[in-house]
Amino acid sequence: MDSSKEKKGDASKEDPRVTASRSSGDVSDIGDLLNNIVFTALDRKASDIHIEPTEKDILVRYRIDGMLQDILLIDKSYEDELIFKVKISARLRTDEHFAPQDGRISFKFPEVGKLDTRISILPTTKGEKIVIRLLTKDAKMLTLEQLGVRGKSLEKVEKAYNKPWGMILAVGPTGSGKTTSLYSILQNINSREKNITTIEDPVEFDIDGVNHIQVNPNGNLTFANGLRSILRQDPDIVMVGEIRDTETARIAINAAMTGHLVLSTLHTNDAVTTVPRLIDMGVEAYLVAATVNLIVAQRLARLLCKECKQEYTLSKEEETDLEAARPDIARNIKSGDKFFKHVGCKACGGIGYKGRVGLYEVLELTKEMREIINDVNFTVDELYKQSKKEGLVTLLDDGINKLNEGLIDIPELIRVTALNE
Repeated sequence: MDSSKEKKGDASKEDPRVTASRSSGDVSDIGDLLNNIVFTALDRKASDIHIEPTEKDILVRYRIDGMLQDILLIDKSYEDELIFKVKISARLRTDEHFAPQDGRISFKFPEVGKLDTRISILPTTKGEKIVIRLLTKDAKMLTLEQLGVRGKSLEKVEKAYNKPWGMILAVGPTGSGKTTSLYSILQNINSREKNITTIEDPVEFDIDGVNHIQVNPNGNLTFANGLRSILRQDPDIVMVGEIRDTETARIAINAAMTGHLVLSTLHTNDAVTTVPRLIDMGVEAYLVAATVNLIVAQRLARLLCKECKQEYTLSKEEETDLEAARPDIARNIKSGDKFFKHVGCKACGGIGYKGRVGLYEVLELTKEMREIINDVNFTVDELYKQSKKEGLVTLLDDGINKLNEGLIDIPELIRVTALNE
């Protein structure tokens, strides 16, 4: 495989992609090519592989630490063979080229054993695009402290998961680490005296002593139907991978009311707006107030590479630029403050970042918060003011703390937090 250079920005920088072509003899077997792509992604700790057709070639990109990176260019002549191989392996229709298809492939590697993947194929104007999600169930699970939950926020989480009933919700966009946080909680409360069952799509980890259920819509095993069945199995703790609809939301809320500890995820922007979101889904306000104990909103920020991060002093010019772009961040820092910035080295692949850390906003529903929610005419602003009065550490607050610790830099803080004025 030959390395090449990309004439974008700094021409002296090497293009991270390499090219596989027939003329160079780099690929002798399409199955080996697919296996190499997947194994290399696993080795680099990628979460997803994007195989994208272009006009002249096939581009392979890995999502590493939440960001896509160009990895490989494959000769266009391999396109049909590669798509056929993926479809056959995933048991998809090989004669369908104009409709989306989803499937699964299990790879076996001597070094790591079995690796399950989820396959998505989507027709585009330049051909069929393949996305492969790596489902590394046996990946090392981290503690809440290792994930980045600190101080009073950690105390609130511990208090909530030690209650025998009620609901804990992890909220945020796709890929923000919600399920990982819930699994960290499950690790802490898992014991032989408790019946713990999860229903997920997909099952992301495998914990001894926990019953894991994989959603299967084709077999009528949806989140709602599966949750109903779980509640007939004498559970103590239930984890629902995601609340996607009104039916699942209502069943989960009722389970939390009837003596079960329920953990689940929901797509909302922050902790406070989760309350009206549940009400919009058809759950009565008084039920939300009575059952939800804790809401954890989160984002994932890339950690600065420990090997090459560089300390610097924020200049007055940089402070002025920040005030214009992000006044909410600028008011928390000033010129003369010392921070770290990303550089790039061999250890991090020239990116400057390696690994990720969570930013957390932990909202405990106190007596005062529940009283506000029980008023049918309450506003989000009322909830937010009360939460701040009670000392809520927002996503931005937590990000500023981790910026000051030297874990992340200002560009990353800007990227993962929204302007909230």
